[in-house]
Amino acid sequence: MKIEIVSEKTDAGYLLKLKGDVDMSSSPEVRSALGEAFRQGKGARALFVDLSQVRYMDSSGIATLVEAMQTCMKQGARLRLIDLSPAVRDVFEMARLSSVFDIFASVSDAAKGL
Repeated sequence: MKIEIVSEKTDAGYLLKLKGDVDMSSSPEVRSALGEAFRQGKGARALFVDLSQVRYMDSSGIATLVEAMQTCMKQGARLRLIDLSPAVRDVFEMARLSSVFDIFASVSDAAKGL
């Protein structure tokens, strides 16, 4: 399934909503959208990535999110993952990444305390 990416500016930062599979073929598109979000949201406190509509994520998708987290750290922003689908949550738990990433149930929850 092709990836669909919707981006929008929020009060607390920049939100990317992903829909589809984040795998080797779609990761470059996700990486590009994240790069654009960093340019558009320069100075934003946070980058939110909604994963509620992602059915599958492989290691290249995880690597893309790790890169985004590193870029956020360099820019003094926070990467906050929103509403992981059950399949993606399983991948994060198996890879023990649940404690590495900031994961929230909703954008409003993620925006608190920024």
